[in-house]
Amino acid sequence: MAKKVVVRISELVKSRHMTLRELSRLADVRHAALSELSNGKRESIHFGHIERIAEALQLTDIREIIDLVEVEPTNKQTRANRTGKGD
Repeated sequence: MAKKVVVRISELVKSRHMTLRELSRLADVRHAALSELSNGKRESIHFGHIERIAEALQLTDIREIIDLVEVEPTNKQTRANRTGKGD
């Protein structure tokens, strides 16, 4: 199975009864960047953002922010693997 990094911003802010705007202000990370991360629309995350989010939410374990999960491969990934172009 394929693996994917998941950013758990949505769950974190909901569990703390705060908004992305509040987290943006506390962590000094652009609201648009947090929104893209929480909606899975951003492919990368800066380590500095992770550090500032962790500090703003008083987290001590990075795994509360990001996780590695198994996902079903997409048709594109499956075709690439069959042709040897997936790695």
